[in-house]
Amino acid sequence: MNGNRNPYEDLWKAMSGGNGSGKSPFEGSKRDSDEGDKQNKEPDRIDSNGNPVRRFRPFKGIGIALAVMILVFAGMNSYYMLDEENYAVVTTFGSAEAVSQAGLHFKIPFVQHVKKVSKGIMGMPIGYTLDSGESVSIDEESVMITKDFNFVNTDFYLEYMVNDPVKYLYASAEPEATLKMLAQSYIRDTVGIYNVDDVITTGKTTIQSEIKEKLTNRMIEEDIGLSVVNITIQDAFPPTTEVMNAFKNVENAKQGKETAINNANKDRNEKIPQAEAECDQIIKNAEAEKEARINEAQGQVSRFEQMYAEYSKYPLITKQRMFYETMEELLPGMKVYLVDESGTQKLLPLDNFMSPSQGSAANNHGLEQNAGSEGAQGALPSSEENGQTFSDRESEAAR
Repeated sequence: MNGNRNPYEDLWKAMSGGNGSGKSPFEGSKRDSDEGDKQNKEPDRIDSNGNPVRRFRPFKGIGIALAVMILVFAGMNSYYMLDEENYAVVTTFGSAEAVSQAGLHFKIPFVQHVKKVSKGIMGMPIGYTLDSGESVSIDEESVMITKDFNFVNTDFYLEYMVNDPVKYLYASAEPEATLKMLAQSYIRDTVGIYNVDDVITTGKTTIQSEIKEKLTNRMIEEDIGLSVVNITIQDAFPPTTEVMNAFKNVENAKQGKETAINNANKDRNEKIPQAEAECDQIIKNAEAEKEARINEAQGQVSRFEQMYAEYSKYPLITKQRMFYETMEELLPGMKVYLVDESGTQKLLPLDNFMSPSQGSAANNHGLEQNAGSEGAQGALPSSEENGQTFSDRESEAAR
């Protein structure tokens, strides 16, 4: 059997009675097929030795290689890896979607595009720049005017992070530039309401807090996918050396003031217990003295009452006795002669103003004279002078 015979041709002959008189419609197709096979098998050309040489078709190999390359490239772009430190923003025909879960993710090649955005905290210097690790001041950003119309150089460091990667990429053309511009605006506004002394020394913490609060609220309103983490004053100093030295002196004075206050508080804490102890002692002494004076006064009252009782009984004698005791207290150690109406002399045990020897001589001389003589009357006037008795004069002296 011919291997190239068409099986449909045998079926045709059987249906036509097997005489083969009819022409099979498959003969032409078979003949055409054989001719085509011959043409395919025939060489494109024959070399000089009569050997067939087939025609080289370069586009066929290039097409195959190109198809393989396309398949490989498509396979490589059908997935992406995402780590914990980044977001992924997948864009499909202009529609963006954020992916935050780390791991292996698949995408449609040539249709979906992926951009990665950092999750970490980023920093932005304001007022200076870093050049080879050294800080270089930018006067256009750092020089500011304070409330008391002084100039001050202030350097800030702003920390921020991405909180919405889709808005960060597509809500603003330059989100970092927008953030920096707003930060500079609020920094100048806040520094302008404080005195230069507060900006350089004691008010840094308050200024930082106010700027952070204002900038955070504004970034929420702008909604560009960024949030403020922190803002700090790196350095604040006056623009001239003289002013800088003056502020350093002020700062040293303030530190000295704080030291003096602390020392004073320490001394106060030491002195207060001692003073309280002394106060308690003084109070106790005063209480004791009070009790003593009260007792003394009560004793004097008791004596006065006793004396008054005696005076009520014997007023004249009591007055004389009081007079004599008073004179004895006023003129201690003197001796005085008293002459009553009858001429009787009375000697009080009072010392003389003169020396003991002179006093003794005077006393002897007085004893030699008569009680009613002029010498005795010169020492103490008689009772008849001025029309008063001696008892009356004693009463007046007692009063």
